[in-house]
Amino acid sequence: MRIYIPSEEEVLKGKITDVYFDRTLKTLTHLGIKDARVRMEVHSYGLPTGYSWAVFAGLEEVLKMFEGKPVDVYAMPEGTLFKEIEPVMIIEGNYLDFGIFETAFLGILRHESSIATKAARLKSLALDKLMIFFGLRALHPAVSVVADRSAYIGGMDAVSGLMSKDYLGLEPSGTMPHALMLIVGEDEKAWKAFDEAMPPSVPRIALVDTFEDERFASLKAAKLLGDRLYGVRLDTPSSRRGNFKKIVQEVRWTLDINGYRNVKIIVSGGIDEEDVIALKDYVDGFGIGTSIAFPPSVDFSADIVEKFVDGRWIPFTKRGKWPGAKQVWRCGGLNDRITMLEEKVEGCKPLLKKYMENGKIIERLPSIHEIRKYVLDQLKEISEVNR
Repeated sequence: MRIYIPSEEEVLKGKITDVYFDRTLKTLTHLGIKDARVRMEVHSYGLPTGYSWAVFAGLEEVLKMFEGKPVDVYAMPEGTLFKEIEPVMIIEGNYLDFGIFETAFLGILRHESSIATKAARLKSLALDKLMIFFGLRALHPAVSVVADRSAYIGGMDAVSGLMSKDYLGLEPSGTMPHALMLIVGEDEKAWKAFDEAMPPSVPRIALVDTFEDERFASLKAAKLLGDRLYGVRLDTPSSRRGNFKKIVQEVRWTLDINGYRNVKIIVSGGIDEEDVIALKDYVDGFGIGTSIAFPPSVDFSADIVEKFVDGRWIPFTKRGKWPGAKQVWRCGGLNDRITMLEEKVEGCKPLLKKYMENGKIIERLPSIHEIRKYVLDQLKEISEVNR
């Protein structure tokens, strides 16, 4: 028995690949083709239904994969909002040097962009509300840090993974599960013990739906912990919810009339976009898991779009795709123009820039906090435009 997690070394050596890429390299070698210089473009020709944009994520890991290899990489900055057909990355080099990595780099970009996009969509619905990602229980442990990173840069205010402190420098968030309540066997005893056991830096958020009505439990928690209580969490099961909004309103009213307006309400349990829309005016925060951990997929593909022939680049690609390596120009909001890579558009900002030259990173990579701010700034901008 084992835990089925490939090593970083195996990824960097190109062992995480589909067999037909390995067979392609062997066939090219059989033909005596040693130099097949191409430009390969990564793009999404079809975003999930109802999506007009997505968030580009995973660039840092792809650059790590190509570091030291004889390739050039152009890309949008990580965290850029993009639209379908727009290239997010161009890889330039001898196909025999990088073709084996297509499975891995597409997997990185697709997985991370899908999570970041869903996080950004949720955050965009309530920019002023606290949102915490705790979807790791829906995922294989191998991708826990990846998921936390992607959700955070997509706009989540915090993540729950313990290891994300070591890998990402993010202080994990989370208070008490139902397991604690059930083992202790009594709400007030569990809340009191948690308060005594935790350092002051941990917010006291009481779980109030384990044994009794949320309204009465919330009031008990407020009276027990007083000013130390940050908030209450409602994780009411779907079989007991009825109208969740009305339950939340009842709890808010009860806390307010008893002098506990400072106590915040956090909701969790199967939260998705429609829930945020319905509840955002009545709650202070959301705990969101599966809808981000298993989001609609941002379907990236990688296609050769140019070949280097007789000293110049020739647009060349398969049916159904646009030939030629391209640049994307942002002309305010998400008003974009696509041109050939070397063309210019006055008054607009080019989105793709050169990050790697001959295997060496030549552009500073931002921190995850900077990427997240970049995403939020774009969300605010498109929110103002669409008002």
